[in-house]
Amino acid sequence: MHHWITPRPSRELAGRRVLVVEDEALVAMLVGDSLEEAGATIVGPAATVAEALALIEDGALDAAVLDVNLHGQRMTQVADRLAGMKVPFVIATGYGYDCEIGDHAGAPMLQKPFDLARLTSALVSVI
Repeated sequence: MHHWITPRPSRELAGRRVLVVEDEALVAMLVGDSLEEAGATIVGPAATVAEALALIEDGALDAAVLDVNLHGQRMTQVADRLAGMKVPFVIATGYGYDCEIGDHAGAPMLQKPFDLARLTSALVSVI
């Protein structure tokens, strides 16, 4: 007799607070759900640079997922602020790998549409 065990979602991000900066509501929801399954607490999502900066000021973040383009605004100001606070982040882009991201070319970059498991492992790698 076999006992089939449904694999539980990995909890690689358990206890981590992850800021989601994404202007497309559906993408933000999918990213948030996926990170919550991995155990993360979602901060946001923020759909604008101003919202993202306000959430960063609110405090204690372990990592962030940043969309490159927020309603036509570049996320570089958000990335600069996170980098200044030593908060690691993963960049999500629909533009290809040559998009303009300022001084943050070293951050992991995922091409949209991305595999949510890759997003989780990219975050684990930077935290």
